Amino acid sequence: MNKLEDFVKPTQNELFNMLLKKYRDVAIAHFGNYILIPGQAPIMLLAHMDTVHEKPVKHICKSPDGNILMSPQGIGGDDRCGVYALVKVHEASLIKPWLLFTCNEEIGGLGAEKFVMDYSDDGRLPKGKGRLPEDITKMKLLIEIDRKGKNDAVYYGCNNSEFEKYITSKGFITAYGSFSDISVIAPVMGVAAVNLSSGYYNQHTLHEYINCKQIGAVIKSVVEIVADAAKPDFPKYEYIKKVYKLTPSSKADVVEEYVPFDLPSDMVQMYSDLLELYTQNELELYRKEYGNQIITQLYNEEFSSFYDTDDVLNIIDGQFFE
Repeated sequence: MNKLEDFVKPTQNELFNMLLKKYRDVAIAHFGNYILIPGQAPIMLLAHMDTVHEKPVKHICKSPDGNILMSPQGIGGDDRCGVYALVKVHEASLIKPWLLFTCNEEIGGLGAEKFVMDYSDDGRLPKGKGRLPEDITKMKLLIEIDRKGKNDAVYYGCNNSEFEKYITSKGFITAYGSFSDISVIAPVMGVAAVNLSSGYYNQHTLHEYINCKQIGAVIKSVVEIVADAAKPDFPKYEYIKKVYKLTPSSKADVVEEYVPFDLPSDMVQMYSDLLELYTQNELELYRKEYGNQIITQLYNEEFSSFYDTDDVLNIIDGQFFE
């Protein structure tokens, strides 16, 4: 398991077994749900092993310089890039972080749900496997690597401004999203969490592609964060729940129509499409806090299906490899 290609080709079950074998001396496994790798640094890194694609990757198409990867079966960068990144960060870190590989994030975070059940239910594991290590309660921050792009940082319901400031200092830019495993895990553990980019684009489509250089840059940044977290004076960042207050004060605040009447015309379809992923109340809370521009940003984050101009390489001239 040295190359990214080694992570995108296996099925979820195959990848589970590969990781279990790699970390067999330390792994705590809840089969079909998650693999926990205890570490020494009080930071836990997360990624999920499933993808949305129905068929496993058989062929990989590379750009001439080898930086961009695609597959006619769907490359599965979401979130095989994150799994690859966790392994590489672990290898590069002198003081090892904790790792959590989850199953079935794409169908509602089922592996994450099983993990928090084991964490909160006195740490019990199934079939007499024992308990989760006590030190897992000493985490100072959580980082999931499961986000499109090159430098996004998504906090979901976590509203710790000092934590956001620290992550921003590492070159990441605050963005917005709907769900990831940390949405389930961070509130239960009471630890601030962020979801960072891992270099994939056009997720959930057969046009998905991976920018390998961008994954490498994120890995480098996360190695630095792990080293910071291992220092004795590094603070613990608490999970602070974001509280939205929507007090009706005008007709515009009382949303009765499927699509609000006060939206700019070019955002009406975007808003309607976003209702597939968000509740109307969530979208209205976002609009109240960030303005109408948040609708365009959320839409681009969730439904973008184009290549960033910086990443347009001559994919069509790439070659297929078994």
